[in-house]
Amino acid sequence: MELFKDMTILSLEQATTLPYLTYRLAQDGMKVIRVEHPVYGDPNRMIGENYLKEERMHCYYLCINAGKKAITLNLAEEKGKQILRELILRGKVDIFATNQLPRNYGKLGVDYGTLKEIKPDIIWLGITGFGPESNEAAYEPILEARSGLMEVTGEPDEAPQSLGIPLADMGTSEHAYGLLMKALLKREKTGEGSGINIAMLESAASWLTVATTFTATFGERVTRSGNTHQFFAPVSVFKTKNGYVYIAVGNDRQWKAFASLPQFQLLDKPEYEKNEGRIHDVVNLNKSISEIFETHTSEELIETFNEIGLPISKINTIPEILDDPLIKRRLLKSKDSKSGLELTLAPAPFVTPFLEASHNTLSFPPRFGEHNREIYCDMLGYSQGDVTKFKEQGVI
Repeated sequence: MELFKDMTILSLEQATTLPYLTYRLAQDGMKVIRVEHPVYGDPNRMIGENYLKEERMHCYYLCINAGKKAITLNLAEEKGKQILRELILRGKVDIFATNQLPRNYGKLGVDYGTLKEIKPDIIWLGITGFGPESNEAAYEPILEARSGLMEVTGEPDEAPQSLGIPLADMGTSEHAYGLLMKALLKREKTGEGSGINIAMLESAASWLTVATTFTATFGERVTRSGNTHQFFAPVSVFKTKNGYVYIAVGNDRQWKAFASLPQFQLLDKPEYEKNEGRIHDVVNLNKSISEIFETHTSEELIETFNEIGLPISKINTIPEILDDPLIKRRLLKSKDSKSGLELTLAPAPFVTPFLEASHNTLSFPPRFGEHNREIYCDMLGYSQGDVTKFKEQGVI
């Protein structure tokens, strides 16, 4: 049963954090209408190579915008505000979301109070960098730096590192996804809408569970540990004869199994029997393991460790990950009827009923204002002449 097929989200979105959230909702089967300014649009449309040779359809934008519709609307114009009201009512919008700076909410007429007057049961979501009281610009690396995520990423004696994925952006999206599900449940039970504010800084800092408690409660310093783990050993990346593997010995029983292997019996020492002893001498321990690992291939070590149930993995490249049978079958597809280009997209976190019914296929990321006629003419009843006039007036 597709629970979300009759739901609509109107999203005044740009960049990553809100577009990724609505991308997730599109995977549930929601009707997602992304709203962009008719002149500026989403800056991410212009990022990356322009493989399609089309304005505002660069490859970076294509990664998280499949399954949506796109319209342009100038909310600074009074007519734009009127059309927004019509969209919310006649389009039966369930959720309105924005990642505009809070100072623009009232100016554009998209604040919760205004939209609640139009549709009392609307679910309103505002994503900000530092909370609804702040108009400070928020970019992923700034959030990583300010939240402490960079402080715990990288080698111990080197500079802090940015994460390999935009966790501040996408983590906020996932947290917002959960809040929207709660709001939908609340509305189902009570008939009431919700106003939700979520700050990216708070979302990012919430991942620092161990670091927070160890620092604030126990006075321990938590910082970068590179590929090792601050509390468990051996847990690290090791070079092999033909590549790299990562091993994770998470308890003393697993260590005993590790040290019982013929090639590692020299490490079966009393001082290493407990994790505390291994952590205390982790530099020498890892050096000894490295010397042994470099005499074996990754495949040999993986086979040996799997036989005794020890966690190990080859460090896969992105092409290797995409060829993994468990991932390959879950990759999403999106084909452009105009150019014939078929996108391969990252797998969803889980297969929704909508994705199952559509065979993991989403509509192609929408071109700039692609659905203006459909939304303004077919949904709202404006004529083509009206739409042309709106365009000339800078309304759409």
